[in-house]
Amino acid sequence: MTLDPKGAALALHRFGFGPKAGSIAAVASDPLAAVLADLEAPRAGQITNSDLTSGGAENRAVYESNAERLAQQKLEQKRKRAAEAGIDNPDATAMMADKPVTTPPVAGQDQPAQPKPVPLPRQIFLKEARARFDAALDAEIGLVERLVWFWSNHFCVSFDSTVMAGAYEREAIRPYVLGRFADMLLAAESHPAMLLYLDNASSIGPTSVAGINRDRGLNENLAREILELHTLGVRTVYTQADVTNFAKVITGWTILPTVDNPDHGGEFVFNRRLHEPAPQTLIGNTYPDTGVEQGRSVLADLAHHPATARHVATKLARHFIADDPPQRLVDELTQRFLDTDGDLKEVTKALVRAPESWAPEQGKIKRPGEWLVATRRAVGRQGAIDRLMRQQALMGEPLWRPSAPKGFSDDNAAWLDGLAVRLESANTFAQAIGADLDPQAVADNALGPLATQETRLTLARAESKPQALALLVMAPEFLRR
Repeated sequence: MTLDPKGAALALHRFGFGPKAGSIAAVASDPLAAVLADLEAPRAGQITNSDLTSGGAENRAVYESNAERLAQQKLEQKRKRAAEAGIDNPDATAMMADKPVTTPPVAGQDQPAQPKPVPLPRQIFLKEARARFDAALDAEIGLVERLVWFWSNHFCVSFDSTVMAGAYEREAIRPYVLGRFADMLLAAESHPAMLLYLDNASSIGPTSVAGINRDRGLNENLAREILELHTLGVRTVYTQADVTNFAKVITGWTILPTVDNPDHGGEFVFNRRLHEPAPQTLIGNTYPDTGVEQGRSVLADLAHHPATARHVATKLARHFIADDPPQRLVDELTQRFLDTDGDLKEVTKALVRAPESWAPEQGKIKRPGEWLVATRRAVGRQGAIDRLMRQQALMGEPLWRPSAPKGFSDDNAAWLDGLAVRLESANTFAQAIGADLDPQAVADNALGPLATQETRLTLARAESKPQALALLVMAPEFLRR
């Protein structure tokens, strides 16, 4: 049997999250087959974590927590005002009876600092982030997890807009990552997190019942981003009139208000009172007013449009292969998308099998999140999730917090300026664990035959093991994929 350890190491970096101990040897007999097998793994891309709830449940929990906190603050203010006025306030006393009793500090004694409670939104964020990071850390190859990250960035939402950002990835991206693009498109655009992020939850048809009765109107944000970013691509076959008409089509796509829906608040609902009651024409097709089905029909047609196929193919090739991907590869992926009705597993197989995908040059810089996973896989350590998320944010890629609806850039230039911050992170990481590790052994695990002679000499000349580890994870062949 002929082994290909260099191809194995390249495959693990390019298509996954980098090698773990022993993984180069494990796939060296047939790197291509190993990568393709990642697509067939049971429950590929799914997270089964009993601690995680639905997006709607997270939304309702935060609402209830905020309401209780506000009530406590008002109650405490009422009690304080009563005490200052010397008035016995039995109502406040009774309402505070079930609150924890604290012993007042003794004068002159130093009191231990009490840690501030972690706000519920932050707790939810860290639980979701931990599950995501662990899925990438534990993957044998990591291709499916890379696809989850890719599509989550393509259909990005922001945690700053909704606490449901992590649940959105579990509910709208993961179930469809190896399915049909049309299904993922519908799941993403109708998810409450997307409706909140791009303001469609408050969009109202101008001549709808609500539009006539209220002083609010149409919002085009979601319609524009679906056409420009999620499907057809910038400056392709649509016009501004198409954007406006599409915005009218998806009026009424909103969420149940949490204030008076304790069981289903924050979930998707089609509200006909908000929906523009008319047929609409987009890109030469006229769609009758069939309520929520009108929007579904438009999305289905967008998912099957040749411009969408090319836009998706180009983004996939740019993410995995090169900033300026080979035209033959883009053409092949475009045709595979069209031939398979947008079957994302088949498109991914075509990407992995393409000869351009196995070029020995490592042309793409790992994004901060990928690099953090790769460093922990290389040494077999997990890392505290709150610290990891702070580091990822400092390096310019705060999880579920893109600066714009287009998501984080896949061009190398966007990440070059952040390499200095990455070096600081590497030093901190190496100082914490590097004294107990053999840098050459870590290099064998993490790079194998990809490690250049220059890198090997640099590690050997390092003044300490931590310094050598920091230099290793900042080596060009580790930074790139």
